[in-house]
Amino acid sequence: MATANCMELRYLKSFVVAAKLLNFSEAAREMCVTQSTFSQTIKQLEEELGTVLFYRTSHKVSLTKAGEELLPFAVTAIDSADNCLRRMNDMQALKCGTLNIGVTHSFNMVMHETLKDFMKLYPDIFLNIVYKPMTELVNRLMNHELDFVLSFRPQGNYPLIESHLLFDDVLSVIVRRDSPLAAYDKISLSVLTDYPAVLPAKGLQARNAFEHLVDGKDLNFKIMVEVNNVNVIFDLLSRSNLVTILSESTTILQSGMKAIPIDSTENEMDGCIHILRDAYMKNSAQEFIRMLSQSTSILANFALKDILR
Repeated sequence: MATANCMELRYLKSFVVAAKLLNFSEAAREMCVTQSTFSQTIKQLEEELGTVLFYRTSHKVSLTKAGEELLPFAVTAIDSADNCLRRMNDMQALKCGTLNIGVTHSFNMVMHETLKDFMKLYPDIFLNIVYKPMTELVNRLMNHELDFVLSFRPQGNYPLIESHLLFDDVLSVIVRRDSPLAAYDKISLSVLTDYPAVLPAKGLQARNAFEHLVDGKDLNFKIMVEVNNVNVIFDLLSRSNLVTILSESTTILQSGMKAIPIDSTENEMDGCIHILRDAYMKNSAQEFIRMLSQSTSILANFALKDILR
């Protein structure tokens, strides 16, 4: 008795062609093999299945009852295999598939341009964008629920994750351009104690970086609001005299705002792409990352930021 894993697909293809033409000579020509090779293939299939599939005479062949039973299953198997191959080829050519991207809230502004351009170039790729705190995104990445994560370099140790630098960023004080603080090129944490602040919620990367900077320092800040949504933070800034602490990159799409780097040697916030170590990376993921690394949001605002200031 044959088992499913020992039957070669070429056997089934030869069988289907022979069943269609009912002529081994013509079937051999269609399969581009000699008639003796073709006949041997059919014989091997019959031996594996333990039954005769064709009645053979000197003038013609015809299907046995077993052959008639096998034919629809063989056609389905071949069609499924062909569809699988086409889909794999389409995925390689970025014509279908799903791309799962994890993004922290603070990283959102950097990817807008790439998101729009990618959807225009590859409309048949379904994009699943997940906005969550870094700890949850890492868990999803390790569970193979995400293809990669866009965020700042985490402070924790994740041995199964590879972090690839996309751009250098710094933790900054964000203010309206008409704020008295906008005159500063750098700012110390002590200056901020005189200003009411809206801060990103605890657990978000910018907040974690801020807590790390102030740890052990005798500073009392006027924290009025905590919010887990960067867009809400900017809306509050635009309507009040509040200040906030975020990465410099969050101001890319924000008119009327200024990012003032915090005067500290520990204010670095590296913008990174995080992938699972030794995991397969889809072509669509590689293409998205390539486009992101070459986007004007990255090149203009980071590679050339010293010129643009």
